[in-house]
Amino acid sequence: MSQQASNVITVTEQNFQQVMVEESQQRLVVMDFWADWCAPCKALMPILEKLAGEYPNQLLLAKVNADEQPNIVAQFGVRSLPTVAFIQNGQPVDAFMGAEPESAIRQRLEKYLPKPWDELLQQAAEFQAAGNPAQALPLVQEAYRLSGEDTEIAFMLASVYIDLKRGSEAETILDAMTMQQQTEPHYKELRSRLKLLAEAAETPEIQELQQRLESNPDDLEVAYELSVQYSQAGRSEEALETLIGVLTKDRNFRDGGARKTFLDILNGLPKGDPLAARYQRKLFTLLY
Repeated sequence: MSQQASNVITVTEQNFQQVMVEESQQRLVVMDFWADWCAPCKALMPILEKLAGEYPNQLLLAKVNADEQPNIVAQFGVRSLPTVAFIQNGQPVDAFMGAEPESAIRQRLEKYLPKPWDELLQQAAEFQAAGNPAQALPLVQEAYRLSGEDTEIAFMLASVYIDLKRGSEAETILDAMTMQQQTEPHYKELRSRLKLLAEAAETPEIQELQQRLESNPDDLEVAYELSVQYSQAGRSEEALETLIGVLTKDRNFRDGGARKTFLDILNGLPKGDPLAARYQRKLFTLLY
């Protein structure tokens, strides 16, 4: 006989209050009312045990033998078996009767269990609050990927990009928003911040160098100086793209100085940043 998992318990009148009050404050309690003579109960229980095994810290499976615990059954008003109740913070929040398929139960659980990316977002928020958006960025990027590009996480990612003065990447996220998403207050706030960032980053030095480069696109010295100005203004992607243009025309420009500046900008990006990976590939392709 297999050993019962630590987050699977049998409920009696002795531990009922502790399960209902204390345990449900810490994690979701899934209370399964069953009986030995109930065939659907026996079909359902392995599914619930499997799900409990997948969420050892977030879920407690509490089994109630209806024949042995009539007072608990009466308190919940259970009229048929199996009955499963979800308990959070001392209160039932959901319930179903009968042996639902695993997919349906998973769908119910999603509403009440922490998402895989919640911890990433919590850590990122702490870094943001401490004024360290560079540390927050890879965490939010991973959460954005895991969540299937959730809207709220998209707003958070755009905000981190703006904090890092990476306006073009923030703009890419906001430009992809649907009309419905654009009605959110966060969207308007981020658009305002992005506009202010663009105005602050468009220094007189950058404007002058842009005009000179537009007049003479082959002036590599001007292009190099522009890339440095972009970098100093926090416009890393534009700096890297401009330097790639320089290195495409002269791989050894400034006796390797352009390549060194390119690598310095890459090394200044957060670890695991997709922007760094993208431009590392571009440099490798160019050089080899």
